[in-house]
Amino acid sequence: MSFEELTDQQAKDQAAELRRKLNQWADEYYTYDSPSVEDAVYDKTYQQLVELESKFPQIVTPDSPTQKVGDHTLPGFTKVPHEIPMLSLGDVFSKDELADFVNRLGETDAVAFDYNCELKIDGLAINLKYENGVFVQGSTRGNGQIGEDITRNLKTIKSIPKKLTRPINIEVRGECYMPKKSFAELNEQRQLNGEEPFANPRNAAAGSLRQLDPRVTRSRKLSTFMYNVADIDDLQSDTQSGMLEELKDLGFTINPDYKVARSMADIDAYVDQYKDLRDSLPYGIDGIVIKVNSLTLQRSLGATVKVPRWAIAYKFPPEEVETVVRDIEWTVGRTGVVTPTAVMDPVTLAGSTVSRASLHNPDYLQEKDIRVGDTVKLHKAGDIIPEISQFIPEKRPQKSAAYEIPTQCPSCGSTLVHLDEEVALRCINPQCPAQLQEGLTHFASRDAMNIDGLGPKIIAQLFQKQMLNDVAGLYELTFDQLVTLDKFGEKSANKLLAAIDNSRANSCERLLYGLGIRHVGIKAARLIAQRFKNIDKVMQASAQEIAEIATMGMIIADSVVTYFSMPQSKQLIQQLKQVGVNMDYLGVSDEELENSDSFFTGKKFVLTGKLQQITRPDATSWLEDHGASVSSSVSKNTDIVVVGEDPGSKYDKAKSLGIETWDETRFHQAMADEK
Repeated sequence: MSFEELTDQQAKDQAAELRRKLNQWADEYYTYDSPSVEDAVYDKTYQQLVELESKFPQIVTPDSPTQKVGDHTLPGFTKVPHEIPMLSLGDVFSKDELADFVNRLGETDAVAFDYNCELKIDGLAINLKYENGVFVQGSTRGNGQIGEDITRNLKTIKSIPKKLTRPINIEVRGECYMPKKSFAELNEQRQLNGEEPFANPRNAAAGSLRQLDPRVTRSRKLSTFMYNVADIDDLQSDTQSGMLEELKDLGFTINPDYKVARSMADIDAYVDQYKDLRDSLPYGIDGIVIKVNSLTLQRSLGATVKVPRWAIAYKFPPEEVETVVRDIEWTVGRTGVVTPTAVMDPVTLAGSTVSRASLHNPDYLQEKDIRVGDTVKLHKAGDIIPEISQFIPEKRPQKSAAYEIPTQCPSCGSTLVHLDEEVALRCINPQCPAQLQEGLTHFASRDAMNIDGLGPKIIAQLFQKQMLNDVAGLYELTFDQLVTLDKFGEKSANKLLAAIDNSRANSCERLLYGLGIRHVGIKAARLIAQRFKNIDKVMQASAQEIAEIATMGMIIADSVVTYFSMPQSKQLIQQLKQVGVNMDYLGVSDEELENSDSFFTGKKFVLTGKLQQITRPDATSWLEDHGASVSSSVSKNTDIVVVGEDPGSKYDKAKSLGIETWDETRFHQAMADEK
């Protein structure tokens, strides 16, 4: 049935269903950073609603997606009203539609004018507020009228200047994005941790900015491109292209790949150029934005309730190819997560040859119903990661059977499990060969057993030469074995043997952390070791006993109990005992802390900024050994804040609360006085 044949009631009902779908998908995409459909599916459905509401304007409702901008605000963030609304952009999906837009604008003015062509960055819209040239507040677009205050998180992004080159009051708008390299690394780590990978760079950036802990945001390696201001009167420029250069002069990062277009031919050439170049860019783009270059004309053209009349976004069509799934392989990561990968006939997609695509986890595989022998549609999520969108039913082999999820580890044969109701399958055998190599890198790391000189490349060689097959084997390596390694002389061999030998005497919290037990970080390992005094008692402890430790909880407790319930874990501990690895806690006991007259006893410390002479973990460990507690946030109960380089908001808060601050020199002097 065409729209012309619909009754008013039928149109109203159909519109209601389209709105329901679009609102649900928008919530998933904008608010929760977890889209369930491809952008192209959303865009097609949205256009259907636009066409339907155009035919039946009487059915338009205020809550329709066609009348709203962006996302909602999330709990945990302060709401920020936008005095000047942050609008979205209208979309077109063909050069003909783009030409129609340009022609309509041309009819509004008797004098020919220019356009500014810019890349449409796949990120999250942000607003930066400056007073006297100083960054005072940053926020998301939200629903266009009200956003979220994410100032602390934005301050962790290097491309955002804390102070401008001129002392002006201004609100600058742009896009926060995650570079392709950072996106790939983040998803790889999330899969290793048994977490859902982000669908695309935009959702990754949004999820990173909406962290309640700025340290998480800092670790995500975000960047920005700024391209607009709330009020053009705050600028000296009179063109969009001039605005970009002025923003650059103020200290902002702009995308340099813009172009002033004099004609539709220029616009078409720009679109074609970056349609071909998009795969080679270090960041994701999903189209081109065309803006009237004159700022005065922008103002006179104005905006609708949702979009400016002087700009449009041309969306690139999704590139999909067909290929055949020949096999589904399962690989085991460092943390034991077992991940399915589709092995396909090689095809050229977005400028590269693709023959493999992650299927993420068992639930994803079953939801997509991918089977060996299926012909599937393949695209690149965020123009980066190969992803199967669907199988083609009419090309499925007649005798096709649903794929059976494995129950045993493909490396060691152990039974696979779901932990904490997570979707990921895991192998929890600590001696699983596929996990051991990367697990050994963690075991030897500075915060664990601190075996200096034992990095991934050396460990890889030891495995390749079959000199090593488990953690305990480290302590049985010989000089004669080590000197056979590539680029490894007598001096290197002796140095590594000494480091391995020294690690035997570590306090047992380092061993506990080095075992790589899920959820057990440095602090948790220390608290557990401090409570139970040695590894044997930890192995005997119940989940309830572990959970009773302050800040611990049942998730960590269950993880520890599960790990030590494995026969392989008990065997590993026995082997480590046999090679002389210390199993006892050597730090300060609770009794010693209670009777201590140390200056630090009972003090609440916060560490901020980059420390030059001591690592953050070592400083934390020293403070805790001397009776202090270390927190990640400043409050009125904080006694002292130790300030390193580039301290950020914690230092500012300490000053505002009148809390005592120490530089690193003062801290080291206090440490020396304690000895």
